[in-house]
Amino acid sequence: MMRTPRLAVTTAGAVAALAAALATGPLGAGGANASPRPDDAALPVSTPVPIATPDGVVSSYLLNARQANPGQTRLVERAVAAVGGTVVQAWPEIGVVVAHASTADFRARVTETAGRSLASVGATRTVPVETPDADEAAAAARRTQQRDVVPDPREGEQWDLQMIKADQAHTITDGSPRVVVGVLDSGIDPDHPDLASQIDVRDSVNCTDAGRPDLSPTGWYPTTSDHGTHVAGTIAAARNGVGIVGVAPGVRLASVKVVDDGGFIYPEYAVCGFMWAGLRGMEVTNNSYYVDPFQFYCEDQPDQAAAKEAVRRAVAWSIGRGVVSAAAAGNSAYDLANKTTDTTSPDDSTPVERVLNADCQDIPTELDGVVTVASLERFPADTLENRLSGFSNRGLGVIDVAAPGSRILSTVVADNGYGLKSGTSMASPHVAGVLALLASTHPTWSPARLVAALRAQADDHPCGTATQGAACVGTAAENSYYGDGVVDALDAVR
Repeated sequence: MMRTPRLAVTTAGAVAALAAALATGPLGAGGANASPRPDDAALPVSTPVPIATPDGVVSSYLLNARQANPGQTRLVERAVAAVGGTVVQAWPEIGVVVAHASTADFRARVTETAGRSLASVGATRTVPVETPDADEAAAAARRTQQRDVVPDPREGEQWDLQMIKADQAHTITDGSPRVVVGVLDSGIDPDHPDLASQIDVRDSVNCTDAGRPDLSPTGWYPTTSDHGTHVAGTIAAARNGVGIVGVAPGVRLASVKVVDDGGFIYPEYAVCGFMWAGLRGMEVTNNSYYVDPFQFYCEDQPDQAAAKEAVRRAVAWSIGRGVVSAAAAGNSAYDLANKTTDTTSPDDSTPVERVLNADCQDIPTELDGVVTVASLERFPADTLENRLSGFSNRGLGVIDVAAPGSRILSTVVADNGYGLKSGTSMASPHVAGVLALLASTHPTWSPARLVAALRAQADDHPCGTATQGAACVGTAAENSYYGDGVVDALDAVR
């Protein structure tokens, strides 16, 4: 995740998927393995974190129409304008509007004006919107035969590919160039020799311009972070006789920039990223982050609930469009199945200690349909044996699968070189790569079928030695540390 501790479907099918998601209301925890929530009456009240929106400063909001259709979305847009707000971006496909306003009572006034057309409205950050300088913003076939593979120079150092059997999968296929993986992150270095040939420029976008798609030629480039470049290399660094190779070097990458220059991923950025992936027909997205400014978004807090609902709708809509997503579980050594307190949020101003309940979720990783990925380290060292990384979040019924995430060698911006990084941020792209291999091998499979296969093919891993945080619970077939097990790239292609 970005900062410690977090660092062929028809349109009708997409609409039906979203309608079903909206009908069920807020989704439970568990990523792709969602489980029912307890009765709300049994939940403690989470600690309120009021978000001040004073007069005279610009605040950002997400508004959710009661029904996800263009008509109600337009009514919400008109209400925003009527009370002096500005519509930044509208997503009529999911009934979500991004708005800016500089009046303290915007939420109350727009709620009254919109009436029954508005389901919820919430501020998306605890600090004012910073308007970026204009110049800065502008700058800002499957092969089924066994084959010989010539390794890239540093491939021998990539123990992580051996651990998930990607090196063996490459003797069958590197993946299909028709598969596009959206890297929702801080941008991808366009000049790196292992990445330049892999980037689909037409599908790349910058979502940090207040949550609207910025198609400027360099908007999706990295500016202050090489995090996205490192993630991209793990997924699909080219097999070209240079440096390293990715899990799925035959697929393409789209740079979907959702991390601003301050290192934040606000809800409107994530909404834009998932919507863009669905609109552009991407097969897979990787999400090595949690949505700021809250490590956990609580259903009983109006601002947090509205922001979470907008992201949930965007994820559900993208799934309906055929997109399958992997996400990092987080780096707090936290038991996501038994949340108690949080002392890190909001992270864009002054954190407060707050009580959590079971409806407080880390998004997007705990949203329904998203594959939640825990991190592994080599143990003992210099072997292909493994255990849960000490920093990795865990949770029975929440973690779906595990993948290597400690000291991973991949591409970095500096000198177009290579470096080691650790985190569930590094584990998730291994899973995105395996999903890309699955999508290459089974081009007609739905996201749900791809996730089911990923989990069924994962190699069972017993609890083994505890690291830190909550003790491991469950069986070898599914437990709180490894979920359904360690992802298997070879099974994905045969």
